[in-house]
Amino acid sequence: MSKFKSHQRVNDIFFGPLERPALRWLAAHMPAWMTPDILTMIGVIGSVVSMGGYLLGRINHLGLWLASLGLVVNWFGDSLDGSLARYRNIERPKYGFFIDRSLDAMGEFLVLIGLGLSPYCRFDIACLALIGYFMMEILVIAATHSHGVFKISYGKIGPTELRVVIILTNTVVYFLGNPGIQTTKGIFHLFDLILIPLTAAILLVFVFSTVRLARELKDIDRQDN
Repeated sequence: MSKFKSHQRVNDIFFGPLERPALRWLAAHMPAWMTPDILTMIGVIGSVVSMGGYLLGRINHLGLWLASLGLVVNWFGDSLDGSLARYRNIERPKYGFFIDRSLDAMGEFLVLIGLGLSPYCRFDIACLALIGYFMMEILVIAATHSHGVFKISYGKIGPTELRVVIILTNTVVYFLGNPGIQTTKGIFHLFDLILIPLTAAILLVFVFSTVRLARELKDIDRQDN
């Protein structure tokens, strides 16, 4: 942990060419009273708002717009807190890493459980997606501390892209009325049909990345010995 700053941060995402300049601009224009800790809490509030929007969907489909707004607020706080800390050179590697990963997990829990309790997605499918996310979180943390690489994107896909997918799905569901198909296992709505292959892809990435990293670490240990 004493060499935490030496860890390499990898976030090679599809929207990176747009997101990185935007975050640099926002960091440079934040008021003095805005701190990384405040931004982190804004990110959590965004997750709570998103969960509330999905629960509101039981009464009114306008809740989908609130859920999407919450995801945008979550992106703002979650993506900008670290950027602001780096811009102002006030990074706290140990504290920042711990808080960021812990509250990210809480945020994803709120969003996916809210979605599972909404009329738009089966609860079991939402829980499977949440399990897949937590498995990737474990992989990220394990890789960071064993390999010195903090990798939060795989195949150009990171948290930003996943938020965009959810927001787009919210929009389609609002205008098309939650389309679904009837099967012998019950009705599967649009969110289910998106989350099932997405979760399967996450599990495949988890297995492939775990095997690859295990081989790399095994070779490193052999060289060190």
